[in-house]
Amino acid sequence: MVQAAPDGVIVVNKPAGWTSHDVVARMRGIAGTKRVGHLGTLDPIATGVLPIMIGQATRLARFLENSTKTYDAVVRFGFATTTYDRAGDPGPVTPLGNEGDLRLTPELLEQHLAPMRGEIDQVPPPVSAKKIGGVPAYKLVRENKPVDLAPVRITIEELELRGFDADRARIHVRCTTGTYIRSIAHEWGIALGCGAHIEELTRTTSGAFTIEQAWTLEALQALKDEDRLAEAVLPLNTLPPSLPAITLDEATVRQIRQGRDFHVSPFRQNPGSEFLRALSPSGDLVAIGEAVLPHLYHPTVVMATD
Repeated sequence: MVQAAPDGVIVVNKPAGWTSHDVVARMRGIAGTKRVGHLGTLDPIATGVLPIMIGQATRLARFLENSTKTYDAVVRFGFATTTYDRAGDPGPVTPLGNEGDLRLTPELLEQHLAPMRGEIDQVPPPVSAKKIGGVPAYKLVRENKPVDLAPVRITIEELELRGFDADRARIHVRCTTGTYIRSIAHEWGIALGCGAHIEELTRTTSGAFTIEQAWTLEALQALKDEDRLAEAVLPLNTLPPSLPAITLDEATVRQIRQGRDFHVSPFRQNPGSEFLRALSPSGDLVAIGEAVLPHLYHPTVVMATD
């Protein structure tokens, strides 16, 4: 009998054409459990890192989702689209190069890219999950209703032009959660006066999760068929990767499971963090602790026992 996947995270390399919810639905079948969620929605045209939480890992979502992400993208110039990517309906075409008055150069592209770096206010695309009066914006667009989204404060830590050829540019982006790469392309096209949209988009990292760790759905299905799916799972005791871990004795573990605060000795280990991973002597994740006083932590999330 094929076993269900253990609790933890599987990093999926999302294929183009799939929604993030499509991947979750497929992973429920592969993992053998309905308790599956994802971190950080990817657009249907996008590929790359989509962390999938399985079992009790879903309880750690708030510690995993607000993380820096990196993307590689191809931006096509000459026309905008309704969705700000290749899936949308195209707008008026602006001839470029020998066919028109506008000749793009790396210098011109960089000039209009620079203002989008750093801490900025970005307007999300109308075709997005951002809500207006409790209704997702994309539903209002489908109903031909007006969409007026407020700007969101984000940080673009890195925005590099990594190549240009005629009417396409390759960019690398490192940004905070809530950033829309589609909006970067759209605003870039407006600034240049020629329109632009995302043609290709790959997320290469999401927090500590990387493309090198990512599995295709086909590879995961093959592992399941061989009863080896556990090989793809990043176990609970490694999550969240950004938090320090401390191993506690059995008496303290029992204290935590009763919901009581616990001390961490500064002489044995000083995590120096607002949150930490509390591990049992055998290395299992017991809880996520939140500092309430120096060296005193409250178990914010306690893992269930088998």
